[in-house]
Amino acid sequence: MLKDFKEFILRGNVVDMAVGVIIGGAFGKIVSSLVNDVIMPPIGKLTGGVDFSSLYINLSGASYPSLAEAQKAGAAVIKYGVFLNTVIDFLIVAGAMFLVVSQMNALKRRFERPHPDAAPATKECPLCLSVIPAKAVKCAHCASDLK
Repeated sequence: MLKDFKEFILRGNVVDMAVGVIIGGAFGKIVSSLVNDVIMPPIGKLTGGVDFSSLYINLSGASYPSLAEAQKAGAAVIKYGVFLNTVIDFLIVAGAMFLVVSQMNALKRRFERPHPDAAPATKECPLCLSVIPAKAVKCAHCASDLK
C-alpha cells in the first residue's frame, strides 16, 4: 500500500496539480490585493467615499457606528461589502484564467496543425471513393489493390 501511495504521489499529474494549487493560492492573494488596494478605493471615491469592506446589515437590533464595533460586540451582521469584494476577486480570477486557458488552447491549436508541405494522412480509394490511410496498399472497404 505504501508503494502504491508513493507511485501515486510521484505521478506527473499529481505534482503538476500541486504546483498549480500553490501558484493559484499565490495568484489569489495578488488578486485580493488588486481588488482591495487598487480597484475598490477609486470605486469607493466614485460612490461618495464608500468603503465597500465596511458595508454591513446589522441583525441584532442595536446600533453600532461601524462594522468593527458590531463585530467587537458580537452582533449578528451580514457583511455584504466583504461579499462584493469577494465577488470582484472571483470575476478577476475567472477572467485571468479564461485568458490563460484561451491562449494555451490557441497555442495548442497552432502547433497541432499539420504543416502545409506535409503529405496528407489520408487518400481516396480510386474505385469506391472511401477515405483510407495514405500508406494503405489495399482498400479496407472494397478490398481493391492500390498502387
